[in-house]
Amino acid sequence: MGEAPGSPIPAAALPNELPVDQLLVHSSAAGAVAVDPTTAGWRYLSFRTIELADGVATQVGGPRTEAAVVIVAGGGAELEVGGQPHSALEGRESPFMALPSAWYLPPGDPATVRARARGPSGRTLVAIAESPSSGRPDVARDVVVVTPPDVRVEIRGAGNATRQINHIVTPEFPADRLEVVEVLTPSGNWSSWPPHKHDVDDMPAEGVLEEIYYYRFSRAEGWGIQRLYRADRSRDGLWEVRTGDVVLVTDGYHPFVAAHGDDAWYLNALAGDRRTMACSYDPDYDWVRQRWPREPTDPRVPVVPPV
Repeated sequence: MGEAPGSPIPAAALPNELPVDQLLVHSSAAGAVAVDPTTAGWRYLSFRTIELADGVATQVGGPRTEAAVVIVAGGGAELEVGGQPHSALEGRESPFMALPSAWYLPPGDPATVRARARGPSGRTLVAIAESPSSGRPDVARDVVVVTPPDVRVEIRGAGNATRQINHIVTPEFPADRLEVVEVLTPSGNWSSWPPHKHDVDDMPAEGVLEEIYYYRFSRAEGWGIQRLYRADRSRDGLWEVRTGDVVLVTDGYHPFVAAHGDDAWYLNALAGDRRTMACSYDPDYDWVRQRWPREPTDPRVPVVPPV
């Protein structure tokens, strides 16, 4: 995979000793949540969500900033770039009902995302990931529009580790540092399994990637369990996560399980110096991948069929 030009690739994630309770970030009553490199203690990734009423706008991107905007739920939105209309995206009732639509904005003119939410909800919930430009030469020169037919759907795992991966901004995508996927996990199932990490530069086996998990559940009362731990257990966090929560994956292994009775969805936004999803697995559990070809997949997946 390609790598950012210029400075040498860092050998590892930045040392991070944030208290465990600061790695879980709750959204506001209005559904907004925001993290940036300063609050997360890493190099690149910023992430925020905002719920916009019809006609209300927010600014994204800029001359030295790339951005990815995903319609999470509710109505659609329109994009203006440099003050000029560009394109529109349809909404979706929820991530459990339809595949995502998104924009990728390369560094350039600031853009405006304006809600067009004239349906029952009257609002549009968007997720925005941003990262500073590295100067990579092979980045798209114009906005890339991602619609549901563009989203590659992958069924990963087997048995009660079956989940659905919706690829939005992949390593092959003409982006700079950003990568974006969403994951649908049926109730009672495990995902991000076997536990994996991506905090050292050991290509092709592993690359350094900063990552957030942003969660929603099929019912407002639903919840799941996210764990984040290091091999030496110098950090070992375990959280109940609910709709609107964000967990900061600064380093270490990070598996997730959905509580019985409620399907889970989470958006992963990642940023790094290489265009890769390479990771290494906890050696205590890596063996389970060898068993999956002999096991049936969960018939509840795909939760949202491909278009």
